[in-house]
Amino acid sequence: MPLFVLQLLIGVVAGLRAMTPLMAVSWAAHLGWLHLQSTPLAFMGYAWSPYIFTLLAVGEIINDKLPKTPSRKLPAPFAVRVLIGAFAGAALGYPSNAMIPGAIAGALGGVAGTLGGYEFRRGLAQAIGKDLPAALIEDPIAVGLAFWIVSR
Repeated sequence: MPLFVLQLLIGVVAGLRAMTPLMAVSWAAHLGWLHLQSTPLAFMGYAWSPYIFTLLAVGEIINDKLPKTPSRKLPAPFAVRVLIGAFAGAALGYPSNAMIPGAIAGALGGVAGTLGGYEFRRGLAQAIGKDLPAALIEDPIAVGLAFWIVSR
């Protein structure tokens, strides 16, 4: 699969669950799947980084189910998802010297994932009759897709 597509898809994941791409990229760097050593992003692969990002991702997954959690389409959550998509896309491109195209692809994926993920979850919740089951379906999709992407 072309790198550009993977960078776009990691942005889509950021639109679904913002912390999940950071977790996946960190684990990939830590496990040696993504070579970020001797780069400004080397910290993603440090010994404690994947655990910290995993904790943040789990916290987001839990927070997402709370009734007072704001919509992902509000300006601040939307912007965070786009920025994290850009960061993760750039990280995937770093070893191939494709950081800028990766950041652009990741940001575009962040927009698509935020808007598309919202519509997917809304439609699924309407079909099921409740939001929680739809949210619980969205979680493994985001995590699974993120790890599939970084394992390429």
